[in-house]
Amino acid sequence: MSVSPERQAVEIGGHRLALTHLDRVLFPASGHTKAQVLQYYARIAPVMVAHTADRPASFVRAPEGPGGQSWVAKNPPGGKPGWVRVVPVEHREGVTEQVVIDTTAALVAMANLGAYEVHVPQWTATAGPDGHDRLVLDLDPGPGADLVVCCRVAQRLRQLLEDDGLTAHAVVSGSKGLHLYAPVRAASGRDAGGYAKALAARMMGEHPGLVVVSMARVERRGKVLIDWSQNASAKTTAAPYTVRLREGSPGVAAPVTWDEVAACRDPDELAFTPEQVLDRAETYGDLLASLTGDATRAPLP
Repeated sequence: MSVSPERQAVEIGGHRLALTHLDRVLFPASGHTKAQVLQYYARIAPVMVAHTADRPASFVRAPEGPGGQSWVAKNPPGGKPGWVRVVPVEHREGVTEQVVIDTTAALVAMANLGAYEVHVPQWTATAGPDGHDRLVLDLDPGPGADLVVCCRVAQRLRQLLEDDGLTAHAVVSGSKGLHLYAPVRAASGRDAGGYAKALAARMMGEHPGLVVVSMARVERRGKVLIDWSQNASAKTTAAPYTVRLREGSPGVAAPVTWDEVAACRDPDELAFTPEQVLDRAETYGDLLASLTGDATRAPLP
């Protein structure tokens, strides 16, 4: 896909899209325009879509970039092409339709509508909310802590997960922290959340000066919050490879190797631009490829 300033009609996967406001600068600090973000999504889609396919997506929408108005949207954006797949999802407030990002065209179409940040649950539409196939732990540093501390916590969590027969994969969140994923056999949100909560509590018991499981900011100074709650069926996590809408330059939720986690001594070492993530995908392929297969999928203890 090639684009020019302001507006262009393109064909992606047999679907025609009218891309608009292509010269809009979304990230003034780095100069990234909407055209560059769309280019990133079009090129990263071959690895990203495997982690969003069949999952009802929600979005952080910010048509003018992180400096403008932004909001979380579960309903399909206005102007969504009719060919973009939607699935019904039951929420407390009733059943709503949500978009499924299962093709390059769908990913670019949503980004074109200002839905730049993609979040998905740990279950698929096919299996339903009681068929979680991924466990996730969101490591979020409090004031006085940083990504380096998250990496040290992640290494120990990896060991604990391996002791329970689960294979951990690391993804820098694209913001401040780190996500750990483990493929699991079908489990309910209650069981997945219960296991994740117990694991976080065990880690806190081992390192009470380093880890917390409470959201209260007064308890988080100098510590890493292990957010286990994103395993609830109603919760979502920033999808691997999604752009993050942060002030300054765009962050990316980028998979990293365990060697990189172990070697990290400065947060900037694991902060990647969209262009760098594309280069990494070309060099390494999808570092999360085994997350979507069955070979490493194990039952929760």
